[in-house]
Amino acid sequence: MKLKNLSCCFILALLPWIGQAQELNARITVNSDKIQGTNKSVFTTLQNSLTEFVNNRKWTDATFAINERIDCSMTIIVNEQEDNSFSGEIQVQARRPVYNSAYTTTLLNYRDTEFDFEYVEFEQLEYSENTLTSNLTATVVFYIYIILGLDFDSFSPLGGKVYYDQAQQIVNMAQSQGSWNGWKAFDSNNNRHALITALTDNASEIFRNMWYTYHRRGLDEMAANPDRGRTTIIETLQSLEEVRKIRPTSLLLQMYADSKLDEVVSVYSKATTQEKQAGYQLLSNIFPTQGRRLESLKN
Repeated sequence: MKLKNLSCCFILALLPWIGQAQELNARITVNSDKIQGTNKSVFTTLQNSLTEFVNNRKWTDATFAINERIDCSMTIIVNEQEDNSFSGEIQVQARRPVYNSAYTTTLLNYRDTEFDFEYVEFEQLEYSENTLTSNLTATVVFYIYIILGLDFDSFSPLGGKVYYDQAQQIVNMAQSQGSWNGWKAFDSNNNRHALITALTDNASEIFRNMWYTYHRRGLDEMAANPDRGRTTIIETLQSLEEVRKIRPTSLLLQMYADSKLDEVVSVYSKATTQEKQAGYQLLSNIFPTQGRRLESLKN
């Protein structure tokens, strides 16, 4: 009986912590295959340190249960190393469960090829909202806020605004660091500056409202009513066409193609022939370079 009471007390003591679980369930990988040499312990240390840095910190004021943590991954591919300086790219993915199903849908599938950073093995990774001291942590935290924004936008209309604001603040501060790449306006049409600009400019509200409808009223409805969910998803494509008209080269369209296009084609698999043909015409217009991925809609 005493053991039982002790167990109950232990569980009660843990409840506040259970209700305050961290937001992310991140898998961090550092790929150093392109770097010659046998001593690669620095890459293992960096991978472990980043995993702890991302997963063990609270990034929002929201309450997350353990089973609600956002599954995501970041893969850092190191192309060059000179002493404590590294150059390469970072690939970021995030997923979200679909209501009443075992299916998870991709929220982000993004490749950032402008990633240089400094790192000394065993140094403590730090981040402050008011001061940036490391391009490594600034970039990683930037993508954390992008992931959070996309996730929250998928559950409530424009729900991710506060996280995009945080990402924008990082961009604003990082631009003053002359040696840090990937942050400056007009340097690239798909760097971090371009990404947050796309998510916050005057075309973004159309996209972000579509994002909510697609996930909450489309995918999340499909378990209970597949036809209604599918119809809703198909209807959201008109919003993409609006984005294309306002911003023909919007990075949001590329983001959508990389994360959602195959899923949309799969959704169309149960549609009527007429719906498929209409979908093919619309999607071909929005994504003219994605013909191979749309091929099945022709039939």
